[in-house]
Parts: sequence; C-alpha cells; structure tokens
Amino acid sequence: MKRVLTIQDVSCVGKCSLTVALPIISAFGIETAVLPTAVLSTHTAFKGFTFRDLTLDMLPCAEHWENEKIEFDSLYTGYLGSKEQIDIVKTIFNKFKKDDNFILVDPVMADNGKLYAGFGEEFPSQMAKLCQIADVIVPNLTEASFLLNVPYVSSGYNEEYIKNMLIKLTDLGAKKAVLTGVSFEPNKLGVYAYDKESGKFCKYFTKKLPYSFHGTGDIFASTLVGALAKNKSFYSSLKLAVDYTVLCICKTAENPDHNWYGVEFERALPYLIKKI
Repeated sequence: MKRVLTIQDVSCVGKCSLTVALPIISAFGIETAVLPTAVLSTHTAFKGFTFRDLTLDMLPCAEHWENEKIEFDSLYTGYLGSKEQIDIVKTIFNKFKKDDNFILVDPVMADNGKLYAGFGEEFPSQMAKLCQIADVIVPNLTEASFLLNVPYVSSGYNEEYIKNMLIKLTDLGAKKAVLTGVSFEPNKLGVYAYDKESGKFCKYFTKKLPYSFHGTGDIFASTLVGALAKNKSFYSSLKLAVDYTVLCICKTAENPDHNWYGVEFERALPYLIKKI
C-alpha cells in the first residue's frame, strides 16, 4: 500500500487542512500519515478559536520515523504557520525525498490580493525557498504573485500572462506548477499548469459557480496528491481534482441547511472512489 505524508494544521471543526486531507487521500486506498503543525478548535474564520502550536513536536516525529526506516511515496504540505515551520519542513523533505517519490507544496498564505493574517512581508520569500525543492506547486494567483514578487492581477489577463507566470514559478525550482482560480471568461473557472521537463502546458475549466466556500483549495490539493500517488497522469489528476472540488461545492449548495464553514465533501466521496 502506498503511503503519503501530509504536513499541515488540524482545525478540529471547519473542514479544511488535515480533516480534509486525511479522508480524501485515504479514499484513494492510500495510507495517510499526518504531521500536525498546530491544533485549532476551528479554522480561523470562527471567532474565539483556540490554538496549540506544535512546532517543537514536528522534528522529533520525523526523526522517529527515520529511525524506524519509515518511507513515503509522497510528501504534501498545506498551511504552515511560520518561517520556523518552513525550515523544519525543508529538513523533513531532505530526510524523506527519494528518486521515486514526489513532493507537492500548496503554498497556503494568501488570497484576493492579500496575505493571510499573521504572515509578515518576509513570509512569501521563505515559502518560495520551500517551493524550490518541490516537484509540484499549486498556488492560487495571489500566492503566485507573492512568490514571484510581482503585482497581483485579479482579472483582464490573457493566456500569455498565465503561461509566463507558470514558467517563472517553475524557475523557482519545481518541476510542475499549477495555477488555480484562473479565468479568461466570466462563466468559466479552472486551472492552468506547466510541466517544465516536457515544456508542455495544460488547462482545464468548468462552469464558474456562484458560491464561495472555505476549504476548497485543500480539497483540490488533496485530491491531486491522491491521484498522482496512484500514478494517474498529470492532466487526468488535475481534471479529477477540479471535478471533485466542483461536485463538493454543488452538493453543498443543494443542501439548504448546509453549514457556512465548509463544503460537504463527504457526500461526494462515492464519486471520487468510483473514479479511482
């Protein structure tokens, strides 16, 4: 059985980070190991949430795995809360990277032109250093702009602009870059990707939905990791990740009593399992 390690926080209620990654990757029939970076009572869109920093526990966990000769077929990071955690993750990557496994970094730090609360101006340059040693990175347009230290453009861009941004992202060091939240038409939304080794671009778009929910980026990245770990092609993995994320949003919107804080991805898991 394949084994994936995912490194991100636990928001105990809120359907994001590890509470999304663990069930989705497991649905692929993959053993999912976790390294929590912090434990929160809820995600940060709630008020009054509790927070327990687990930075000091991260490296001892990894050292124990190393002593036990535990190996991983993929390493996948999501939200990392500090420069110190980024440095620790770089050490973990160096310990467990092999010629036949891959690293996917979701540089979770910004959206809608702004860094998330708690991140200083120096954080994107530190995240860029982590992206240097990844095989695949999956930033949104805001995160890509911060990684490249260029102005954020929310609309009005063309394909040439997106292609140039993808090339520059892979110039950081990653073999493949995926830009999420790309739109050239008002009613279309999707992803655009570049494989530096082959020099090929690919894209996949679906109908833009009139909804916005927390945690959809985590669903996309987790599905992409699972599909790639099962040796699906890069394009088919991207397509599955987009289609599953869209289905999760649709199923949530169908329920008039849905919770505001996340999507009902659990109801769409049968679709994902069938597609595997």
